[in-house]
This record gives sequence, structure tokens and C-alpha cells, in this order.
Amino acid sequence: MTKTAAGPGKGRTLPEKKKAKEQKATGTREIILNVLLEVLERERFVHDTLRQALEKYQYFDKPDRAFITRVCEGTVEKLLTVDQVINACSKVKVAKQKPVIRTILRMSVYQLLWMDRVPDRAVCSEAVKLAKGRRFGELSGFVNGVLRSVARRREEFDFQDWSLRYSMPSWILDMWRQQYGEEIVKGMLEAFLAERSTMVRCNLSRVSMEQILESLKGQGVETSVSPLSPQVLCLKKYDYLEGLEAFQRGWICVQDPSSSLVAEAVIPRPGDQVLDVCGAPGGKSLHMADKLKGTGLVTVRDLTEEKIRLVQENIDRAGAENIRTEVWNALEFDESWEERADIVIADLPCSGLGVIGRKPDIKYRVSRERIQELVGLQRQILSVVSRYVKPGGILIYSTCTVSSRENEEQRAWFLKQFPFLPESIEGRFGKAVTEDTMRDGYIQLLPGRYPCDGFFIAVFRKREKLFSASE
Repeated sequence: MTKTAAGPGKGRTLPEKKKAKEQKATGTREIILNVLLEVLERERFVHDTLRQALEKYQYFDKPDRAFITRVCEGTVEKLLTVDQVINACSKVKVAKQKPVIRTILRMSVYQLLWMDRVPDRAVCSEAVKLAKGRRFGELSGFVNGVLRSVARRREEFDFQDWSLRYSMPSWILDMWRQQYGEEIVKGMLEAFLAERSTMVRCNLSRVSMEQILESLKGQGVETSVSPLSPQVLCLKKYDYLEGLEAFQRGWICVQDPSSSLVAEAVIPRPGDQVLDVCGAPGGKSLHMADKLKGTGLVTVRDLTEEKIRLVQENIDRAGAENIRTEVWNALEFDESWEERADIVIADLPCSGLGVIGRKPDIKYRVSRERIQELVGLQRQILSVVSRYVKPGGILIYSTCTVSSRENEEQRAWFLKQFPFLPESIEGRFGKAVTEDTMRDGYIQLLPGRYPCDGFFIAVFRKREKLFSASE
């Protein structure tokens, strides 16, 4: 007599239930494989590709979506270490393997070494199914053999070298060690690997914090206030962001507390004209519009129609009226803005090393040469946009990186080249933010020291009068 499963789904036999479960597991791993092929073989960004996949499969149960996210992000995050393990257990090295097989092995090794709840036999079995499903049945034995070797030898893998322990390119470690020393660098590396919650900034000109918290609590969301900014909340235990009333109504927008400090670094006056020269996706501009409480005007610019479309979507959801968007290349001077802006926000293209915790593939794509190129681009843009600031006005320079060449050295260069003075930012942030440099108008936020992304902010005020050398 065939046993029948009780409870939800009753009426299906136990073999049928087992088969359905296996099909579901294979389905999630197929999605993971597709995402990682795009990221690791076609150089797509993991956060974009993963977001698109999760939107497509939003009907999946939350645990399944969490599993997809964990394996995709984790495999990319640990890629250097994963490849080292594969090379130690395979006669065919990673670089010589077929892209599909290489990707199956990578995602499977991550599960074996960093996901204790996934049984080894399940990892190996699903990897073999993936290989056969992609018409690489002749290599399924190879896949099975490599993974069983990894599972058998896992205790041997004890990486003392920081590059492999944290899967961080050696040249980045060397650069950071020179700038900050071992202890701070270790704190940054640990912070990048730590579990991250969703951070949102509240639009308090539209609704009170009490209403926002009540709405989130009503939907079962756990919240806590960031120590860096009273307007930023940490969200936990929700299904998906777009389903939250507070998000749908534009009461909250996704923004790391480090990024939110850009608008907090200055005190805009009612009616101020603000120009954000590289503003997508619009978080800083919306924050500034929120601080202006419906007065003045914030103009957000970026290079492409696609980027500006994203900004406009966020503006529409937030219901902000004192903000507009424009497609504009920040390298091109716009004489209609010459000395018109009370505040210019220049959050410029950078190496992105501060957001490795959220976008782990960045660390494999940047190089010393690329940083040098970005330094030149930043200087070109600053040379243009500094002309938009009216005498006595403010320019805010910011990046989401941890690189002195793009940050402190760039600030020093700007002060030598242009008629600006440093503007103190002491007392502008939460009490937890304390750095001696703030009196000189800048701060380098470091992961590990602060619960946020790596971020740099420098504030300058344009001289109201240019003095001659004889004065």
C-alpha cells in the first residue's frame, strides 16, 4: 500500500512529494546558474542581474528567494577562494573548464564550504543534474568527482593569506594597508562579509516617523534607527520591499546611511537652487528636496535616458514636487547654470570599493589603472561643475569608495585649483559620527568603524570675493 502525505498537499503520495521537492530544488539552482553565467562569464553586475531574476520569480517562496540570493552573492563574494579550492581538487584548472561546468562547480563549492544546512549529497546530486540538463552529461562524472573531493578535503582548506581568506585581490589589500594599517583593514574586510540588512531613508516632509514605524510594524517588519542618522531605518523580516505600504507611498526609499549624510552635511536655506550633476538613482537629490520642505528647486542630472528614468520613478513614488530631471553630460559646461547654484552635489563616478559588501563583483573589476582613469575623470567634472556654484555657495564632493587617491588627495587638489574653502561639517551628523577631519570639512567613513558602506564626503564653500596677489 502506497503512503499518502498528510497536511497541506494531502492526496499526493510521498514519492510524488519527494519528486516535487527535487524539481523545485533543481529549479532554484537553474536560476542561480543562469544568474552566475551572466555575472561571471558575461560581466554583468550581480546586484542588477539578481534583482531582475528575483522580480521574475517573485512568486517563489521567501526561503527559495533567500537561497537564490545567498548562493549568487556568496559565490561572487568568495570567488577567489572558491577557484583556489577547485584548482586544488581538479586536474582541469578553472581557467580551462567550459563556462557552464566552471559555473556549476563554483556555485556548488560555495554551498559545500559555506552553507552547512545543505547536505553534501544534495549539492553533488543537483550539480550532476544541472550538467546533464545543459547537455554536458559526459562531464557529469567529472563534476561529481571534483565536488566529492572538495567535500572530503574541506578540513584541509585553512587559508591564512588574507587575499584568499577574504577573497580580496592582493593589490587592494596592499593599498589599504598603506593607508590605514592592519587592524582597520581587517575590520573593513569582516564588515564586507557580514550579513546586511536593508537600509531606508524616511521622507519626513511627507509623513511623520511615527506613521512610518506604525505602517512597518503593521506589516510585521522589524525596524531599528541607524546610529548615523535618525532618518535612516534598518529593516528586517519582511517579504519584499515593493510590497510595503511605506515604500509604495514613497515614505521610505532605499539609501545607505553613509549616502544619506551627503544631504545632512549642509543646511539648505528655503528657496535654494540645488544641482545634482551625477544624480542617479536620485536618493541624495530627493533627500535635499525633502530638507527644503517643498521650497526651492533641485535639478537632477545624469548621462543617459535610462538613468534619468530610474530617478523619475523614485521622484514619482516619493511625490516630490520641488525636483526635476534632465539628461546632461557632466563633462559639458552649461552656461545657463554659471554661478546660479546655491548647492552643487558632485557624487562622482568612482572605483566603488566602499560598496563591496553590497556589490562584491566590484573588487574583481577595478584596477590601479582604472583608479587613475577615474581620478582624471573626477577632476575634469569638478573643473566644470565648480563653475556652477555662486559666490558663497556650497559644493559637496562625494564618492562611495575607500581610496585616498580619489578622496583625500582629490580634495587637496581641488582646494589648490579653485577658489573654494573647506566648510566644517562638525555637528551635522548623528552623535556616533566623530572624526577630527570633520572640522576641516571632510570625512572618510570606513566599514567596520561605522555600520555603513565606505563613503567619502567633502564640503567646500566658494569664496565670495577673489583677492589679487597684492591684497
